[in-house]
Amino acid sequence: MVFSSLQFIFIFMPIFFGIYYAVPGKFRNVILLIGSLCFYAVGTLASPEHFVVFILSMVIDYAVGISMEKFTRRKKLILWLGIVFHILCLGFFKYFTFIRSEILNLLPNAAIGVNLRILLPIGISFYTFQGISYIVDVYRGSVKAEKSLLRFCVYLSMFEQLIAGPIVTYAQIREDLPSRKITKATVSEGFGTFVFGMGLKVLLANPIGKLWTDVNTIGFESISTPLAWMGIAAFSFQIFFDFFGYSLMAIGLGKMLGFTLPINFDFPYLSRSMTEFWRRWHITLGNWFREYVYIPLGGNRKGTLLTIRNLFIVWLLTGIWHGAGYSFILWGAILFLLIVLEKYVYGQALDRIPWLGHLYMLILIPLTWAVFAIDNLGQLGIFFTRLFPFFGQGPWSVFRYDYLKYWHLYYPFFIVGIFFITKLPYRILQKIKNKWIIWIIRIAILGFCTYFMHRGMNDPFLYFRF
Repeated sequence: MVFSSLQFIFIFMPIFFGIYYAVPGKFRNVILLIGSLCFYAVGTLASPEHFVVFILSMVIDYAVGISMEKFTRRKKLILWLGIVFHILCLGFFKYFTFIRSEILNLLPNAAIGVNLRILLPIGISFYTFQGISYIVDVYRGSVKAEKSLLRFCVYLSMFEQLIAGPIVTYAQIREDLPSRKITKATVSEGFGTFVFGMGLKVLLANPIGKLWTDVNTIGFESISTPLAWMGIAAFSFQIFFDFFGYSLMAIGLGKMLGFTLPINFDFPYLSRSMTEFWRRWHITLGNWFREYVYIPLGGNRKGTLLTIRNLFIVWLLTGIWHGAGYSFILWGAILFLLIVLEKYVYGQALDRIPWLGHLYMLILIPLTWAVFAIDNLGQLGIFFTRLFPFFGQGPWSVFRYDYLKYWHLYYPFFIVGIFFITKLPYRILQKIKNKWIIWIIRIAILGFCTYFMHRGMNDPFLYFRF
């Protein structure tokens, strides 16, 4: 079940929130836990073992937190047992198939789980990081272990952020876990945020993403240079509005539940450097790597060489976290190289000359997303010869006119996409004080989204596969 589906909007939400608001406040955690587990269970019907892994993760993290406070002399060992459990689970489900295929390429006769079919549990990358953050924070003493199993399970299983974030630390919501104040104003604001995020996903990300699908269907060998750039620009818009839309929907649902979830995006496409971009994109993931990897390794406190080493580890892990494959490793390595160059070579120039920084990012954003999007290195090489034909195809690729057909189909979405990556539409919405106008906008967005979802014009969120 996904947020942008008729089942979620017209079946799950009315039933769940109807019960959630009707019961006394002391029972809302019970309803939230049951609803969240039902929500997750629907997504694991084909692989019930994934549901078992999720339940086991919650129980183990709860026990690890309690045990570290009870057995203080062994709390480091207990911490590492908890971390190793998470790493083994994530490693098995996310990377076993890739590692097995690589071994079989080297040793064709090796019988390593040949008949074993491994599917990635939905949300495992996100709830794994939340679980690790919790037990590390308890180990550090920055939070007390949660004594209530109910409240802890609510923290890890809240359906609004379970599948694709934001990555929420226990410290960020611990005060709201025992009880929460829910008002008409927060419910209305939350619903509006949810609907707006759904509009970005259904009405913008999905349609413009079809162009990237078309380019892949045609084949990179057969497209012109203009169509290649249009295609990767479309993917750049798609992945932003897809994930930004999901994050807004999660934040909106959080408000409706009485929680304040952290923001995950801060207009990243307005950045003037890759360093700034990754402070604004998937903010909770960046914060997680900073707090639980980069700073523990020493951050930038131990000299240039160790700082570069720490950055390399962080960006290698960032690439690997997003997926199993050489393309993700390459993507992480490219980001590491760019950020190091900005830090030590030309970053100050980008800060001093804003237009140069924006031009720099206008080129780098689609190029880095191309590495991210194309998981076959051979196909990636072909695609780059289309982007830069003078290094492979020659000038004929520039003067072909296949892009005209697609430009006529998709240019409205590019125009709207450019508008919505800026702050202007959000400032306009904030200035509208008339509640009736706000509700008319919400109902219109919901109506159009419902129509397109009814027509089957909907796709799963991209980050569900990470």
